[in-house]
Amino acid sequence: MNTFKFNTYGQELATRILGKKVREVILPLINETGAEKLVLDFEGVNIVTNSFADECLAKLIYEMPFETLKSKTTFRNLNDTVRKYIAFAFQRRLKVV
Repeated sequence: MNTFKFNTYGQELATRILGKKVREVILPLINETGAEKLVLDFEGVNIVTNSFADECLAKLIYEMPFETLKSKTTFRNLNDTVRKYIAFAFQRRLKVV
């Protein structure tokens, strides 16, 4: 499995600008995984903002169906706060799609 380490962008991930930048990096990695999953590793990340989680992760559902995204990725090392903000971002986007 390939691993993408979010902590290379900092311990606190905020803003839509950074979210878009990171999404543009991870999208090709997701598409290249084939049968493997891309590990989205949040070790060392203390917080993500709603705007970052939405722009970076939830907007991926405009690139591929949610079920495909789930089958191609897995999350690791999320603390409760990071998990909550990412889940909230996906829930909001899925209501819109």
